[in-house]
Amino acid sequence: MLIKSADSKAKDLEILQGLLAHPAADARAKRAIEQEIRTIRSGEKGERDAAYEINFHFGSSKNWAILHDLRIEHDGRVAQIDHILMNRLMEVWVCESKRFHRGVSINEHGEWIRYFNGKPQGMSSPIEQNRKHCALLKAIFDEGVVEPPKRLGFYLFPEVRSMVLVSSNAQIRRPKSEIRGMDDIVKVDQLKRRIDKSESDLLAVARIVNSDTLEDLAKRLAALHSPIAFDWHARFGLKPAAKASFPRETEPHQKAETASTQNPDKQRSSKLMCAACNARVNYNVAKFCWVNKVRFGGAVYCIDCQKGFPVQA
Repeated sequence: MLIKSADSKAKDLEILQGLLAHPAADARAKRAIEQEIRTIRSGEKGERDAAYEINFHFGSSKNWAILHDLRIEHDGRVAQIDHILMNRLMEVWVCESKRFHRGVSINEHGEWIRYFNGKPQGMSSPIEQNRKHCALLKAIFDEGVVEPPKRLGFYLFPEVRSMVLVSSNAQIRRPKSEIRGMDDIVKVDQLKRRIDKSESDLLAVARIVNSDTLEDLAKRLAALHSPIAFDWHARFGLKPAAKASFPRETEPHQKAETASTQNPDKQRSSKLMCAACNARVNYNVAKFCWVNKVRFGGAVYCIDCQKGFPVQA
């Protein structure tokens, strides 16, 4: 049962593409924006590949409930979980998907290294990251935020398990010594085999629930989804550009009346606001912004805020 699909990243990519043309974006900011776009697209590709495998093997089964891209907040903690698989044995697999173009290495200390343009780069451990996701999800069940089903007056608490999914064609260089969590790393195309060979504890049969109960539990978990809207302008230190336009008149009869009783420049000035600080802006200052629309992106800024925009050569 597919309970939740992944949220679209199209709006974020649209905003980031627009920031590349921002008049205040210098070469350094553009490089950072382009890297962010590549990261989002790569992450989407990895999550799509994992979602395809999960949906193919488990999506149509009444014995499984599937959730993709679930963001939950609880007790001051946040978890952005890529995939959750829940079955009637009350086993919950929390999956973190990663895509590596040039492979990944893990040393004997459990430290992760990926490769970019042929150069090694340190990165945070997805194993540790996903353990935090598992801990938060377990707290959601244990504390009754999502109340587990009951049998004979006793709660059937889910068994939460971790899995780190890596793209099928990635090279994984594992340490020679045994390190906790290495078995959690699975290539996407080995996902079903890994789940099939996992051993259920002796209480699993006692926890088994029907399909309707599983679906209800998964839907209540999905209801906790709390998506967040990123402020990409603030992320890259760029001011949002307001839409360029002259003040709009309200009604035709008001236009004639206003023109005969007030100074037009004074009236328009009273309606103009700075797009950055909301201060009132004189009409001549606004006109300067409109004339220099390449520099200010067509928006209106007060004299102080104009200083944050570089003069165009």
